[in-house]
Amino acid sequence: MNASLKVQPHHLERSAYLYVRQSSMRQVLENVESTKRQYALRGRATALGWRDEQIVTIDSDQGESGASASWREGFQRLVTDVGMGRAGIVMGLEVSRLARNNADWHRLLEICALADTLILDEDGIYDPASFNDRLLLGLKGTMSEAELHVLKARLRGGILNKVNRGEYRCLLPTGFVYDDLGNVVLDPDSQVRETITYFFETFLRVGSASQTVKVFKKEGLLFPSRMRNAKFLVFQHLTASTALRMLNNPRYAGAYAYGRRHYRKLADGRKVPRKRDRNDWLACIPDAHPGYITWEQYQQNLAVLATNGRGYKVARSSPPREGAALLQGRAICGRCGRYLRLRYATRRGRQEAWYVCDRAHGARGEPCCQSIAGAPIDEAVGALIVASMTPAAVELAWEIRREIEARHDEADRLRLRAIERAKFDADLAQRRFMLVDPGNRLVADTLEQEWNDKLRILADAREQRERSQQQERLILDDAIRDRLIAMTADFKTLWRDPSLANRERKRLLAYIVEDVTLVKLPDEGTTKIHVRFKAGKTETLTAQNPKTSAQQVKTQPEVLELIDKLLDDHTCSQIAQLLNDRGIRPGGCVRPGKSNIRFDALRVSYIAHRNGLRSRRDRLRDRGMLTKPEAAARLGIHEATLTRWVEYGLAKRHAYNDHAFLYEVPDSHPPVKHSSRWDRLTDRAKAAHSERGI
Repeated sequence: MNASLKVQPHHLERSAYLYVRQSSMRQVLENVESTKRQYALRGRATALGWRDEQIVTIDSDQGESGASASWREGFQRLVTDVGMGRAGIVMGLEVSRLARNNADWHRLLEICALADTLILDEDGIYDPASFNDRLLLGLKGTMSEAELHVLKARLRGGILNKVNRGEYRCLLPTGFVYDDLGNVVLDPDSQVRETITYFFETFLRVGSASQTVKVFKKEGLLFPSRMRNAKFLVFQHLTASTALRMLNNPRYAGAYAYGRRHYRKLADGRKVPRKRDRNDWLACIPDAHPGYITWEQYQQNLAVLATNGRGYKVARSSPPREGAALLQGRAICGRCGRYLRLRYATRRGRQEAWYVCDRAHGARGEPCCQSIAGAPIDEAVGALIVASMTPAAVELAWEIRREIEARHDEADRLRLRAIERAKFDADLAQRRFMLVDPGNRLVADTLEQEWNDKLRILADAREQRERSQQQERLILDDAIRDRLIAMTADFKTLWRDPSLANRERKRLLAYIVEDVTLVKLPDEGTTKIHVRFKAGKTETLTAQNPKTSAQQVKTQPEVLELIDKLLDDHTCSQIAQLLNDRGIRPGGCVRPGKSNIRFDALRVSYIAHRNGLRSRRDRLRDRGMLTKPEAAARLGIHEATLTRWVEYGLAKRHAYNDHAFLYEVPDSHPPVKHSSRWDRLTDRAKAAHSERGI
């Protein structure tokens, strides 16, 4: 069919859309002939019968790739207008101008077929509703997409060929630059080199990226940053993200690496990076250029980072922290084999640590394996470490001192570099101010202000160095020296020194102990500790578990024995007074002056009853003592007479509490006192008994 015959009157009633696109801004600037050819299609539309005001040109996608339509606003507008029935014909120089993606291309064809819209390219006019035309357009779209793939593969192949030789130039991290011959060399700035070297030495010492950042912050050191190989350097505070990026970058180990990440485009056009496994890198060439660390040190750093970031389901040896638990990351449950977690609680004004195995409870609702108090465990393991380390205390002391002095010297050297840079900037600002015409106040004032700012930065750098030197000199001359002397004399004293940070104890433990397995024996009140050293040697210890709350308030056997003995001759109130005078407190603890809880008669009586001790009343009854009525009846006298006998010493009574007594009956009657008053009392007592029938 003739192409002009495909254009019908209802097509001419709608607009003609001309879509103009170049794949990149470089093509827009350089391939001007292609742009002219695309705009010349307006003449084709005019020849087919469309008026100039009916021709709509969409050229907002200039510089956009045709690989996808998600980020091309012009193409989306074109599809929308076609779907709304506003377009009679869509014009493009070739299919690749409209789309290089089959999904976008066939979607446009489907919409054009439904809306009865024609498509025009440099070869002719096509009706998507016609099978033959649609088949031809589909083939053109497939060839366009294949062409894009071939172009990319050709360019990619050239890049990968240079990558395999290690010659492809890519962005270098801070600390590296390209020389005049294109070779990778260390940054010529000595401050940059020394700062990066100190960074890796600090990480090797503390074993954590976050702790490295804290060291730089504490020592007042700034870290260099060079954006996209720019010559301008910026010194700023070190961040955790920067530290992790440097530790994971193999370029610092002198290795050429390419393809460590691959990018995927989302539906909205954003690129999302994804890390590749080390075995999937496109290129990794060790010793390709100078580095700050060795390849072996790089591998060790990655292993430390992987260990620090592991989840709780696998073996974990986290970097030492400030917590009181000595076996952080090294305690293993002897029942299920999982690593024990730490729980801290503040009780009685001090922090207590507990080793807890509760993952099965949280995941499956099962009972907790065991919960072990940390203080006895840490004390037993600490004693073992002290015994193991004592022979090497002198050598270790001097090694620590040399390490501390070297660390401070390196930090001071970095501060000197910062002062040198600040002085250079101040001198440069001064020379600029001196060269300006004094009459040009607009420029002179600005340069003078810049000079003052540089001088202020120089003064701050010098002040920071002096302050740091004083602090380090104080630490080295006093605290560290005394500590080293103590270590040389007695390592046990240093280990138990309260001023020694827990992190330092854990660091020392990490070099000696591989892991520690704990098994709690509740029946025996002890915990078995199986220590496995780095060299393979094992040691088994036993630690006494702390008493539970119930056990702490339970009266001790020796106190019960003492109460049982005192009940023979004392009442409960008398026993309470005796116990308090001896410094014994409820629970059996001897804590003079440290507890407000004291014994009283009621507490002693409760303890005796609770533990099955015979009461004092029963003990007195066993010794033949009688109650007051029983004693009066035995003697044939009135109870009041018995009371008077006790007052005059004629009879004995023994108290079994604060207000009750039992009486000891004498073997014979007391002697008769020859007094009229005594006779009258005796006669009255006998008369009273006779009246009662006794």
